[in-house]
Amino acid sequence: MTPELVVQLARRSFEATLLLAAPLLIFSLVVGLVISVFQAVTSINEATLAFAPKIIAVMVAMVIFFPWMMSYMSDFTREIYSLIVLMRR
Repeated sequence: MTPELVVQLARRSFEATLLLAAPLLIFSLVVGLVISVFQAVTSINEATLAFAPKIIAVMVAMVIFFPWMMSYMSDFTREIYSLIVLMRR
């Protein structure tokens, strides 16, 4: 296993993690921002108000993006398995 292969695997793993987490985090961020603006406008200072909508938003994002996420993870796993041959040399 060469150092270049290790760096490539680490980089691709980091990219995969970011790409798979991004849709869920973006949905949660947008919902949190909307609720924060709503709280500021209405002067509601309830810290727990944002939790339920964020959880629902992440569930909706999972339903929407799950097929793409599974496809991406399957492709990435196949790529990693194909590199196992290179690791033995």
